[in-house]
Amino acid sequence: MVKSEIPDVTLKTRVRDETLGGDNPFRWQDLNVREEFGGKKVVVFSLPGAFTPTCSNEQCPAFERYYDDFRKAGVDEVYCVSVNDAFVMYQWGQKLGLEKVKLLPDGSGSFTRRMGMLINKDHLGFGQRSWRYAMIVDDNTVTAWFEEPGINDSGLDEDPYGASAPERVLEVLRSGNP
Repeated sequence: MVKSEIPDVTLKTRVRDETLGGDNPFRWQDLNVREEFGGKKVVVFSLPGAFTPTCSNEQCPAFERYYDDFRKAGVDEVYCVSVNDAFVMYQWGQKLGLEKVKLLPDGSGSFTRRMGMLINKDHLGFGQRSWRYAMIVDDNTVTAWFEEPGINDSGLDEDPYGASAPERVLEVLRSGNP
């Protein structure tokens, strides 16, 4: 994955628009990932799903806690990609109280599939989801890759989390190697 370009994918997002009025002032907005990441150094992490235990109790909150450290290490932004729709991602961000990490909904799994990380979680009733990973992306090029061991479609794992933890990503950023 290192030195490869991220896929040219457009995600369907919802953005607040007060001009709409009403109880739900949000509109659809396409977000082209390459345009969003272009000219920036970003950290992207992906996880199996919003509201799931490890993702909600450990991974996403940890990236939020370390956000300022990422910024000090030269990162422009931190993004979380999950194979969930924009509505679920918004509510999950609200529930977690996220203020810094940006959530990107990959509702149809297009980005995740093109990254080679779309797996089958039917054994849990989830359908297609992302394997847990993180990456450092500099102007749309992957410069460092952090993937949990044992990627599989059959549920033969115990949802590993460690290789893609924010501390590991920060270690590489601080070393100046990515």
